Amino acid sequence: MKGVVPMVETVASIPLAVNENLNIQKRRLKHGKSKTRLSLVTGTHGDELEGQYLAYMIGSYINDNIEQLNGIVDIYPALNPMGIDSITRGLPMFDLDMNRVFPGTKDGTMVEVICSSIIDDLIGSDVCVDVHSSNIFLKEMPQIRMSIPTAPTLLPYAKMMNVDFVWIHESATVLESTLAHTLNSRGTKTLVVEMGVGMRITKEYCKQLYDGVFNLMKELGMWSGETADVREPIISEGREVGFVNSDAAGIFVPCANFGDNVKLGDHIGDVVDPLTSKVVEKVLAVCDGMIFTMREYPVVYGGSLLARILKMSQNGGDTQ
Repeated sequence: MKGVVPMVETVASIPLAVNENLNIQKRRLKHGKSKTRLSLVTGTHGDELEGQYLAYMIGSYINDNIEQLNGIVDIYPALNPMGIDSITRGLPMFDLDMNRVFPGTKDGTMVEVICSSIIDDLIGSDVCVDVHSSNIFLKEMPQIRMSIPTAPTLLPYAKMMNVDFVWIHESATVLESTLAHTLNSRGTKTLVVEMGVGMRITKEYCKQLYDGVFNLMKELGMWSGETADVREPIISEGREVGFVNSDAAGIFVPCANFGDNVKLGDHIGDVVDPLTSKVVEKVLAVCDGMIFTMREYPVVYGGSLLARILKMSQNGGDTQ
């Protein structure tokens, strides 16, 4: 079945100046008798574009194969459309990170009203996939992040998503004002995906997560079509993360890639001074483990994050 008519719904609409409205929209793809609902959310930060391409890929494939869908897929491609349009991470005019305002309120500021409407619309999804990129400074291996309290519920779903890594945070590091925390605390299972780098589209990462989303849909009984095999992610549970920070200012030139397994003291890059043409810092691994975050924007100062390393488990191997 080709040429599916788009079912576009407005989640929130707020008047702006000059007879304009800020509209938050979603696309609903529905077929079959099942009421199982998967929501794909992206565009909370205006400089995160990986999810834009992923939303296109998933929506396009379902369009052309709608008869294989048994359920509801809601695609929210831009929770922060003004941020995307203006290449701004937060909400323009307000200098606010939208992912620090949830759950919002119906009688608050414009941003709070928008966030409240988004939450109301997402509640009731069987699973929500909240897609983020990194910022312009760091590049992330495709991963899912969750808090320790939510891990027993979310980890089985995360393993279906074809990511390389699942990072289980201490609960104290998870902000209560995020979309994912709000939804999880209200009973809507929400997976936070981080992949790639800000203001870029990494096609291979989008394809990797695309395969994961359809695998998840298959496991939920929503998809009867063919799906690709998915990888078993490395799980951070019971393991610490080592942070590599710069001690000097200059240009960071890595000589390792993320996904590499390194040993304590291994050379992973240099900070160089273009003025003196000298290496001002030889950057070394702070522990044995796997690099899962690497500096992408080369200009650094003292204290700049250069890499994150998942430390080896106590038995010396990866936890699968």
